[in-house]
Amino acid sequence: MTRHRIYAMSFAKVYPLLVAKAEKKGRTKAEVDEIIRWLTGYDAAALARQLARSVTVEDFFARAPRMNPARSLITGVVCGIRVEHIEEPLMREIRTLDKLIDELAKGKAMETILRAWDGSPFRRW
Repeated sequence: MTRHRIYAMSFAKVYPLLVAKAEKKGRTKAEVDEIIRWLTGYDAAALARQLARSVTVEDFFARAPRMNPARSLITGVVCGIRVEHIEEPLMREIRTLDKLIDELAKGKAMETILRAWDGSPFRRW
């Protein structure tokens, strides 16, 4: 299996691209940070440390304190591929983050983006 180039890229180089995508559509860096923290479990200080250390994308996700279990509710298409059909776990996490930032850029409300789910088995998105 071929290793994807993005795995070895510094997350500090990817991060400004995520922020730029959101800001181009009138959203903020703070909202991007909130999405990243929701998805990965990093707090603001830990996220800043990861960016300062220039960890790889692979290490950024591997070191995440607590990947949000509600991320399984995220579905849709990113770069022509359905997120929920991506088999490789790390690529699925990367595309999930990309999908969330896309939703932010499209103007969705944060509570919708962050899948404000109460844990009820009867509530579906």
